[in-house]
Amino acid sequence: MIVEMRTGTTPEEIDGVVQRAKSLGLGVQLNLGTEKAVVALLGSNTGQIPTDLFAVLPGVASVTRIMKPYKLASREFKAENSVVNINGVEVGGKRIVVMAGPCAVENEAQLMEAARIVKQCGASVLRGGAFKPRTSPFSFQGLGEAGLEMLSRAKERYGIPVITEVVDTHDVSTVASHADILQVGSRNMQNFTLLAAIGKNSCPVVLKRGFSCTVTEWLTAADYVLAGGNSQVILCERGIRTFEDTTRFSLDISSIPVIRKVSHLPVIVDPSHAAGHWSLVPALAKAAVAAGADGLLIEVHPNPKEALVDGLQSLTPSDFARLMEELRTIAKSVGRYI
Repeated sequence: MIVEMRTGTTPEEIDGVVQRAKSLGLGVQLNLGTEKAVVALLGSNTGQIPTDLFAVLPGVASVTRIMKPYKLASREFKAENSVVNINGVEVGGKRIVVMAGPCAVENEAQLMEAARIVKQCGASVLRGGAFKPRTSPFSFQGLGEAGLEMLSRAKERYGIPVITEVVDTHDVSTVASHADILQVGSRNMQNFTLLAAIGKNSCPVVLKRGFSCTVTEWLTAADYVLAGGNSQVILCERGIRTFEDTTRFSLDISSIPVIRKVSHLPVIVDPSHAAGHWSLVPALAKAAVAAGADGLLIEVHPNPKEALVDGLQSLTPSDFARLMEELRTIAKSVGRYI
């Protein structure tokens, strides 16, 4: 249920709504906009509570039931676009933010070279996995905390924010102490215990779409993070599993305008995992920008032939530099920049 306050409402009037909600056993999330405030009332029993209990309170303009499964991620809760600020890099504004780097942190030399390359080419964020959940238990699982420390050193040396995946609730604080953005991978999109733990942390998070999940399920998963108090959520489309087998996954380009229509959260695209092959990545990346994506998450490796993880879908430094130039032209054509 959404309680929209009148323009110019007082803090006392907002508190009156909050206290009424708490007296009924409801949770509360506030969206204090520049012109007016919106109060989201959360709980399994909101359907049984009469809207009049809030409509009669001072300062209330309207009370609306949100019928969608997702609440806090919806446009009903927040009409204007959310912008996530990562150490001065804004995701969700005019700038299309490119996050690039190797799928996995392999060693110090590889990561530092990758950081140098992606920053030189214009990327705003360095990606690199320290913890790698893999389909096979015999595959390289990442360097763990040693990888996190390397990411911290790369961040310090090149002055670039870093994004890395967190896979365990016990590691949220540790990963957040090294990274500027937490990544929730596709396999963990519906790991609700992990999402709730991230919701209690203030670190920005990129929430990847599960490869068998609908947009509605994706946004409802985002609500787990938002409900915990962490409003710094970025969605990431990375392709879904369909009957098609010529690509690793089917990139759902339509999800970008759908998200922008129904949600205030910024959305980026990972063309590397969708494509599964480096030669297809540029086309998917350009399509994502043209469709309205707020950013890209691209795999770049100094030497993909020697990569321990996903070398086939990683761009070489020269291919990445070429793609960035092409993306600048497309971004300009849709009124944005990189």
